[in-house]
Amino acid sequence: MDRGEAMSGDLTKPGGALALRASHADRDRVVDVLSRAAGDGLLSAEELDERVEAALTARTRGELAALTADLPALSGVLPAAVKDVARIEQRGASVRRGDGWVVPRRLEIDSSLGEVTLDFTHAVLTESTLRIDLDMSHGALRLMTRPGIVIDADSLVTEFADVRIRPAGRPETPVVLRVEIAGRLSHGRVLARPPRRRLLRRTPKP
Repeated sequence: MDRGEAMSGDLTKPGGALALRASHADRDRVVDVLSRAAGDGLLSAEELDERVEAALTARTRGELAALTADLPALSGVLPAAVKDVARIEQRGASVRRGDGWVVPRRLEIDSSLGEVTLDFTHAVLTESTLRIDLDMSHGALRLMTRPGIVIDADSLVTEFADVRIRPAGRPETPVVLRVEIAGRLSHGRVLARPPRRRLLRRTPKP
């Protein structure tokens, strides 16, 4: 079945399930499926870019369904619930949240003499905002982003610190998650940027 066939049928008529408007959560689930498919070699970097952009701008569930119609059932079952508040506390160590982690509504980070990495490229997004309350000294907070994720550190109080935020995607890309960083950073740095992976590199055309 091709994409055109996936979009046909009674489900797409007015009032059908696929004709319903897509929510942020619906778009996030499809982006997660596409990212996993690319990681498994089912999509090229160019296909991933095109489909993610289409997913982020999709208006209906039918449009989203068409983007994954030719892929195996990779999404699985999303975690049943997301924590309202999660906490990371470490001293002199490295902490990482990576593939498949469920992003909470608020994250408290208490860190010194170490590094905390939050990788959003394959994270499960259930809300439109994440507030990070940061209390960090002599350390680093690294955020790996993807198109549609915006980082706001205007409320962060810094002392002998460096904050660098590199946008991911195009300015017109719809925002799927806004990360607000507040609190205190002393003798450390915050670095937010897209991941440097071969998966996201385009192959030069001859």
